[in-house]
Amino acid sequence: MNIGIIGTGNMGRIIVEALIDGKAAFPSSMMITNRTKSKALLLKDKYKDLLIGANPEEVAAYSDLIFICVKPLDIPHILEQINPHVTPDKCLISITSPVNTSQIEQKVSCSTIRVIPSITNRALSGVSLVTYGEHCSEHWKTKVEKLISKISVPVSIDERITRVASDIVSCGPAFFSYLLQNFIQAAVKETEIDTETATIFASEMIVGLGELIKQGHYTLPSLQEKVCVKGGITGEGIKVLENELGMVFEHIFQATHAKFKEELGKVEIQFSKK
Repeated sequence: MNIGIIGTGNMGRIIVEALIDGKAAFPSSMMITNRTKSKALLLKDKYKDLLIGANPEEVAAYSDLIFICVKPLDIPHILEQINPHVTPDKCLISITSPVNTSQIEQKVSCSTIRVIPSITNRALSGVSLVTYGEHCSEHWKTKVEKLISKISVPVSIDERITRVASDIVSCGPAFFSYLLQNFIQAAVKETEIDTETATIFASEMIVGLGELIKQGHYTLPSLQEKVCVKGGITGEGIKVLENELGMVFEHIFQATHAKFKEELGKVEIQFSKK
């Protein structure tokens, strides 16, 4: 199976690297292209057998499975470009949440799937959010699920929870990275620990936390209960979180959903253009 990647920005690059490092695809069976050619050539330097397409049309013509990894507002134009080369036997995957499969199906005649990845997929871990197009063939559902399983845990989601699922799976690493950095900075400010040491401790802690949950030793509530001994030091810290955290996460979801609604409107306008 030949795989094409249109767009090798942050997420496009992660998909290329994860598919190759996860042995889901060989570099020699992948063709990539990017508006800024230097970004595609950086991947070529890393994976010598990787093919570079001159444009999206060449990638679409070469590929059986095509990943579109561009900004939402650029997708309608890309679909127009590649449409003559996207035959019914092929499959097209979009990785952006504001564009749904029904919109793409209006533009192309092949099977369509939306796969929303996470930066955690680079470590062949985490979840990929999957939504199948109404006319997606069973052949491609099986094929893509097997492929995505090599780099993540594919989870089929309902369209109604696309945004919140993306907030948790895709945005979550950035949110908690920000919180962890603040945790480290506060430790440095309030105590005699240095930034490098605090960063090592915090990073290893978060990795260990993930392993505890992954291996099934604890649930999140039971882990907190295990560490938070009654009347102990951890409990005092938890009290501060309870008093000061407030509705910060509610506000995060409100902000992301408001931005998502705005993007949906812009995307709808782009797809309605002839």
